[in-house]
Amino acid sequence: MQENMTAAEREELEMERFGLACDRIAQIPSEKECGICQPYFDKMAAFVLLMKDTWDFVKSGAVREASLSELQKWNREIYEDILPENYGKSYANPSYAAECFGKPMGQLLSFVCAELRGMIAAAYELSVHGMVIRMELLLEIYQAFLNAARDAEEGEKTETSGADNGNLTLPPVEEIRKIAYWYVSDYYETESFAKVEEMLCPEWDFALRIVMESDLSDIRHLYYYGEYVSENEIRTAKHLNGLPEETVRLMADTYTEGYRIGFAVCNKDISIKKTVNVRYALGFERMIREAVLNFERMGLKPTIYRSGSNVFQGRSVNKNGYFGANPNKQFDYDHREDLALFLDKPLVERRLECMQSAFEHFKTEAGVFGGPAVLEIFGEQPFVPQNKEAACKLSDKQQKLSVEYMSRAGAMQNQYIKGEERSFTIIAFPVSEIGTRYEEIFDEIIRINTLDYQLYQGIQQTIINTLDKGDYVLVKGMGQNRTNLKVKLHTLQNSEKETNFENCVADVNIPVGEVFTSPQLAGTEGVLHVTRVFLNELEYKDIFIRFRDGMIAEYGCANFASKQENERYIKDNVLFHHETLPLGEFAIGTNTTAYVAARKYGIEDKMPILIAEKTGPHFAVGDTCYSHEEEVKSYNPDGKEIVAKENEVSALRGEDMEKAYFNCHTDITIPYDELGELSVVTKDNEVIPVIEEGRFVLPGTEALNEAFRA
Repeated sequence: MQENMTAAEREELEMERFGLACDRIAQIPSEKECGICQPYFDKMAAFVLLMKDTWDFVKSGAVREASLSELQKWNREIYEDILPENYGKSYANPSYAAECFGKPMGQLLSFVCAELRGMIAAAYELSVHGMVIRMELLLEIYQAFLNAARDAEEGEKTETSGADNGNLTLPPVEEIRKIAYWYVSDYYETESFAKVEEMLCPEWDFALRIVMESDLSDIRHLYYYGEYVSENEIRTAKHLNGLPEETVRLMADTYTEGYRIGFAVCNKDISIKKTVNVRYALGFERMIREAVLNFERMGLKPTIYRSGSNVFQGRSVNKNGYFGANPNKQFDYDHREDLALFLDKPLVERRLECMQSAFEHFKTEAGVFGGPAVLEIFGEQPFVPQNKEAACKLSDKQQKLSVEYMSRAGAMQNQYIKGEERSFTIIAFPVSEIGTRYEEIFDEIIRINTLDYQLYQGIQQTIINTLDKGDYVLVKGMGQNRTNLKVKLHTLQNSEKETNFENCVADVNIPVGEVFTSPQLAGTEGVLHVTRVFLNELEYKDIFIRFRDGMIAEYGCANFASKQENERYIKDNVLFHHETLPLGEFAIGTNTTAYVAARKYGIEDKMPILIAEKTGPHFAVGDTCYSHEEEVKSYNPDGKEIVAKENEVSALRGEDMEKAYFNCHTDITIPYDELGELSVVTKDNEVIPVIEEGRFVLPGTEALNEAFRA
């Protein structure tokens, strides 16, 4: 019926549903029919009614008139339940929910609690749809519990959850699971449509209006998003407000020029693009405003979407979009695999069908989409997750379905947003949690992000000239590092005109500098080991990966007590449920200045991959850096064509796209102080050292060691 309605008619209907749902939910606390489950529903009802109040607070315009202290109180109240000090007794905590209701039912009710938190974004964006679908989910589940309680009271036999819940009979777990399943299945279409629209259409300007229209000298603007605001966001905004105009402009110029140059160096036509997806952390609005103006001068309008906060967008500790502080990373970690509750083949097909429909509707907008410009942050206290027995986990069958979905979804997106036509850029800055010398570190990162790329370009060309003589590269660790790896290089057909390595300065990956290639898999053998590393905000202790013919054959770490837990941790968060991955990239980072700065300030464990990968050789598992762009010709500044753009796996793209790409790429860096040797070995078995005991020894690269002596 809704398909034949106008937008105004649909909104009117949803507002009617909204009002009815609010009225019904307001009655829940007074009914007292769910026995020991009543506190759960009382708590959920209270949160929903808080979201209704938040909706009214925003819609009335009061959010813009409120005092700072009022905004801070409101912000804390809507996130209070999942803050670390309260999480132990929160129904959003699957361990606590399982303790209360038994594991199967506890997992489902914890999922519902987490999903209701998606109403925060809906309330601030005034999305009646986002509000009402979650309210109706709660009401449908509440009714199932009411029915079970009433049936039990009448003496009818019903199935229990298997937990000792006193005299209360719960509804069948399968009944609640089906309610959750159909909630997800039914609303994938509208949610997919909204997600694609937010990415591709500049008309979706909720965050843009905050950036461009707010008084950024007034930190109250941080509370207009509905994101959690901590001292990090406040101090960042205040620090940027205190910087000279020319410094903020330099930060923005570096960011936007990196994006423009990314198109230029890859011979891609930026003039045919009309939009750029801007991603940032709250507190950087002053820089982002300047960047938006820069992009407009390039003919690009920004699209800005919120980081995922519900089952449709996915939850992750690693945020993708615009985001505030993470109130509790363990909460995101606990719910990252909630789809395990109901993921099956029909649901995968449903998701892909909805995604296809959305991209088809916006195919014109997809054709002029330029790609993301990402501002990352770093410096937060390292997160070491707990693996909870009660948290949802994908089964082996579901992991395969998840891999299938990611592969097909990636191929579909590339069909509409062609890899050979898009680009990106990434830059990173610290937040105040990095330490007492925050302002000093921030200024140092600005310096690192704006280093002289021509100096690095020349030195890196010297390294590439030597690497191109090689049959393979030998990398060995020293001290406690057990790395012993042979990286096979492609054979050049014409060394006068071809090269294996890209000379990367400050374009798509800011700051300078690195040289990188896609290795040949056959002949790539050995062990990669790092004593401690952070990947996508998760810590890994003594991580090792063994390669055979360039494919992961074995892996482990020392995070948990059992080998099985450690392997699962890596499979979930590095292999992303794949049975194996290829070595997609080998690179040599040359930014010794960044390495020394990290040591000077004691922030090695807080550096983002973006900078850390420039502070030693690094290895990426997953897709190559040229995923979906293999046919695009690109050249180094010396005029040589970069020809090592694929490996034996990505070469399968012509016959089966799903076998060629994995839709993941994770960089693992060996820091200089763990690096014993990096040498080029020619076909004549001549060994040419490039780095020995953490120092560059190749003639022409000596300037890179000056930072160590500073």
